[in-house]
Order: sequence, then structure tokens, then C-alpha cells
Amino acid sequence: MATRCEWVKSNNELEIEYHDKEWGVPVYDDDTLFEFLLLEGQQAGLSWSTILAKRENYRVAFDDFNAEKIIQYDSKKVDTLLQDKGIIRNKLKINSIISNAKAFLDTKKEFGSFSNFIWNFVDGKPIQNAWKTSSEIPTNTEVSDLMSKTLKKRGFKFVGTTICYAFMQAVGMVNDHTTSCFRYEEVKSLS
Repeated sequence: MATRCEWVKSNNELEIEYHDKEWGVPVYDDDTLFEFLLLEGQQAGLSWSTILAKRENYRVAFDDFNAEKIIQYDSKKVDTLLQDKGIIRNKLKINSIISNAKAFLDTKKEFGSFSNFIWNFVDGKPIQNAWKTSSEIPTNTEVSDLMSKTLKKRGFKFVGTTICYAFMQAVGMVNDHTTSCFRYEEVKSLS
């Protein structure tokens, strides 16, 4: 049996699949980066497995995270979303998705792509860590502090430093698989 990072619950198929196929893999596609940034923001105060279980519902509810469509949402659409049991029904979080869509499109326009902008925080290449245990892994770093501050200035919401660091881990801007995890070397070779 493969050794995985300690945070993965052995009885949670969604977590296992996410860990084994997505977590830490460098992502450069704007739409995928946008989805991860939004989902990490939705996680605030909750567990990632809660969001992972609702991920497909979010995709349906928010037009596959199409920012062009999301910026058109009005109060009627927000009311509909607040009734959707498949997502986190928090008005601030729902409204943050709409404002983040606008900030995302503005940033994308200014930098040519959101990927160009966001990967600049790590000079375009993943940071390779070598943690032995998950207890060594930080919840934020100077880079995530700067990213959070910059995103907030650009109008993004639910982008605190811990959320930004979790986002960096998810999209492979940092390799935080522990060295004993079977994915550590695999993910390292992708950078």
C-alpha cells in the first residue's frame, strides 16, 4: 500500500483521489487556478473534505466557474444560490465569488493571464520543500502573506494568508507532500 501524506483519510475516496492526482501538481490554466482560489476561500472555517464533497455542486451552481458568467449574477441569482443545499450557503462567501470573478478578470486583462500574475509570486517555478512530517508544514509563509496582501488590494475576498498558502499547495506552487509520501518525488519531477 502506498504511503501518503498524513492528512489523507484512508477511508475517504475523494481525498485519496485528490491527493494522488491533483494536490501539488503545478497548474497554469487560468480557469483551474480560479476554481481553486474560489474553493479555498469557500473552505474558510471548514475542512477541505467538506469542500471536496461539494466541488461538483459548486461547478454546477457557478457555471463551471466561468468568471464572465459569474460577474453577471444579480441579487436574484444570489438568493437562488442561498437556497442551494449542495454548496456552502453563506452570503458573504457567495458574494465573494462574484467580486472575485471581477477581480480575476481585471487581473487577467492586466497581466495577460491570471497564471502569469499568480506564478510570479514564486518566480514561475514551484518551491520544493522536504518535510518529514505534516507537523513541519507551515500554514502560511512570507510568500502567502504577500500574495494575500496583493490579492486583497486587487479586490479579492476570502484570500487570507492561510487560504493563499493552501491554494499554493493545491496548485503546485509549493510541493508540500512529505518526503515519505509516494507523490513527493513524482510531483517534484513535474516542476
